[in-house]
Amino acid sequence: MNIEFVFRIVGAAILGVLTWFFAAIYYADKQLGNFPVGYPLAVAAAIVGLLATPYITTKPFHWLISRLRQLSTADILATSFGLIVGLVVGALLAGPLSALPGLVGRVAPTTVSIFFAYIFAWLIVQRKNDLSDFFSSIGRPSLMPISSVTPGMIAAEGLHPSERYILVDTSAIIDGRIADISLTGFVDGTLLVPRFVLNELQHIADSADALRRNRGRRGLEMLNRLQKEAVVPIQVTDIDAEGVAEVDSKLIKIARQNRYPIITNDYNLNRVAELQGVKVLNINELANAIKPLVLPGETMDIHLVQEGKEVGQGVGYLDDGTMVVVENGRRHLGQDIEVLVTRVLQTAQGRMIFAQMPNNT
Repeated sequence: MNIEFVFRIVGAAILGVLTWFFAAIYYADKQLGNFPVGYPLAVAAAIVGLLATPYITTKPFHWLISRLRQLSTADILATSFGLIVGLVVGALLAGPLSALPGLVGRVAPTTVSIFFAYIFAWLIVQRKNDLSDFFSSIGRPSLMPISSVTPGMIAAEGLHPSERYILVDTSAIIDGRIADISLTGFVDGTLLVPRFVLNELQHIADSADALRRNRGRRGLEMLNRLQKEAVVPIQVTDIDAEGVAEVDSKLIKIARQNRYPIITNDYNLNRVAELQGVKVLNINELANAIKPLVLPGETMDIHLVQEGKEVGQGVGYLDDGTMVVVENGRRHLGQDIEVLVTRVLQTAQGRMIFAQMPNNT
């Protein structure tokens, strides 16, 4: 039997019986005789209880459970710790407050305890990352220099105006190719990872959704790899944009004020940043730019692996994934052949090369 249906029945019964009981007492005092007015009132109350009971029992419970499932382990621990600290502070103040005269002395201790429990829970959740960094840094040196920078200025410690810094977006870290690019030495400057980007990675890694959790963990692994293997230096900083909530907006504001480029593969961030005059280093554009370039009239070797959409076509792929469509190549499937490039087409999905058999053989 559905638990919600059970609660509906119980709620209807309790509300109906209580309504009948109080109606009987009320109308008995009014001396209205034996008119059974309590019965229709009890039926009406039972119907209200039948409809409304889930909204004060099962539905709030399910809402609370769904909210708790969305919370990360760090949030739950921080909230619990904050509640404990707040209740301890409230208990210390309960003695002096209870000595106050009258109703104030009876109500004040409980009210103050609830107030401090809420305040400390909220405060510690907001500052959980700072507290985690503080406790983790005790007794061991920091792996990366951390600077404290306010928007529009460079701090004297950690960041230097004469150095070139490149802001790193969350999507670029999760993508992972930035680690390989940094190993080549083509990135000129220090990769700058703001603390709020690291916090977003940690939040994604703690997500209840398996796909998001795997993406977040991949990002943390890539960041760790950058620390250990990258040729270019990487630095985590507390630089932030006051009054801005979204990560992308923070990055754009910091980049504009300090004239930093942003490295990303997020299409939307790329477009918004360019509209605001921010230089963007897009990993996807870099990948497209370094694909092997062929021109019409050149010959190339290709291994045909499947049929094309049109009759007689054969399809092969270059090492970088570029599709090569060969006219009249169907009969050569599974073979390595030399083809003549006829045209190159650049699409939103990438580059496509059309070719034909030499001498149309």
